[in-house]
Amino acid sequence: MSQEVRNLEPKQLWNKFADLNAVPRPSKKEERVIQFMVDFGKNLGLDVVIDPVQNVIITKPATAGMENRKTIVMQSHLDMVHQKNNETVFDFDSEGIKMKIEGDWVKAEGTTLGADNGLGVATIMAILESTDIPHPTIEALFTIDEETGMTGALGLQAGYLTGEILLNLDTEDDDEFSIGCAGGVDLTVSRAYTKEEANGTALKITVKGLQGGHSGMQIHEGLGNANKLMNRIFYATQNYMQIATVMGGGLRNAIPRESNSVIVTEDIENFNTAFETAKNEIIAEFKTIEPDLVILLQATDDAESVMSTSDQKALINAVYSAHNGVFRMSPDIENLVETSNNVARVEAKDGKMEVLCLTRSSVESGKWDMANTLTATFEMAGFSVSTGGSYPGWKPNRDSEILVVLENKYEELFNEKPHVMACHAGLECGILGTNYPEMDMISFGPTIKGAHSPDERASISSAQKYWKFTKEVLKSIPMKN
Repeated sequence: MSQEVRNLEPKQLWNKFADLNAVPRPSKKEERVIQFMVDFGKNLGLDVVIDPVQNVIITKPATAGMENRKTIVMQSHLDMVHQKNNETVFDFDSEGIKMKIEGDWVKAEGTTLGADNGLGVATIMAILESTDIPHPTIEALFTIDEETGMTGALGLQAGYLTGEILLNLDTEDDDEFSIGCAGGVDLTVSRAYTKEEANGTALKITVKGLQGGHSGMQIHEGLGNANKLMNRIFYATQNYMQIATVMGGGLRNAIPRESNSVIVTEDIENFNTAFETAKNEIIAEFKTIEPDLVILLQATDDAESVMSTSDQKALINAVYSAHNGVFRMSPDIENLVETSNNVARVEAKDGKMEVLCLTRSSVESGKWDMANTLTATFEMAGFSVSTGGSYPGWKPNRDSEILVVLENKYEELFNEKPHVMACHAGLECGILGTNYPEMDMISFGPTIKGAHSPDERASISSAQKYWKFTKEVLKSIPMKN
């Protein structure tokens, strides 16, 4: 299937994407893709630098006649979100992504595609390798660990870059330019629970078939959260069962698609009645937006132990109370989610309960207000709460010089105005701006749908449009002052 992708136009872009997707590159395990990128730059005879946190910087001199243009930083992140369908057999640590074409879309076989941000990386690679694309001096910045903490951007020190303009290639609609983004903070919530002997019938509850998706860009869509739906079932049936284990969700930046639990009941008739009522209500509520939602009840092996009734009540009430979804819309930018939270993972086993959240906001005080709201909720239920991985947002600059350049070029090429926006996702621009405050920044990219889910797909026609636009942008970089 990869050969079919390699034959797509523009071949320079899709071939580099196929090369990249052959290299396993999970967040925090980027050693192979870092070496891949270092070898790529050195094989081209270009200057390659690895900074102390393992970001890779490859510098390419300006083409003839472009020496007096401002130096640009072209930036994308090397890591990708690893999500797969429950039935898909795939090892992200050892296998390359298996791609396929469906109409106008490139997709993967039951896994995330890695177009976020692999198409951006591939774009920069293709330009670095090119001999016929005019451009100013390029500092190609490939950051690590964007998806699980942005530690690459956070660790990039001042002095490694000289560029005056940054082109971040991580926006996912080809008619949009991002000039601002949300910051974020991780919350980790934990509590011990008392284990008791399990008496009764053990049953497995499964919530699956949800779409999932990006916990920032899609948080406003009202998609089902498997953890919250499982907890609704617990709440409805708590008088007739005890929880043995819960395993729901996964990565903080992905809306959870699946949750599995084991419960034990000594009153199976009343449990079944309460379960069926809750199940039918949930499916009816979500039938329009989540038509493939399935909630199953199956017999399973006997459970070794269950959670005490008081600990179970604490977990159920805390997760029920924890805000999930949009917390506040921006009063300043139309249709922009300002603050949100994703209840990303709920796990209970072996005497320990844990809940993982990702809170986002384009306003720093709003981010901490949401985090404090969650902290208060969980502490009332006896949980310990810790925060980490905090990163700043990116304040929009409507007077940006490079924004004017891109707006004019887009309108000239496509006879329409682009959408200039801020996004409810964690772009690295805000972080990079802390050590490079004078750098003029903008983000754009090809159309990608379903990022952070196995339904991730990249538009072929959009990639062609984006490639044409990117080449024209490189020709239009302003002169040095």
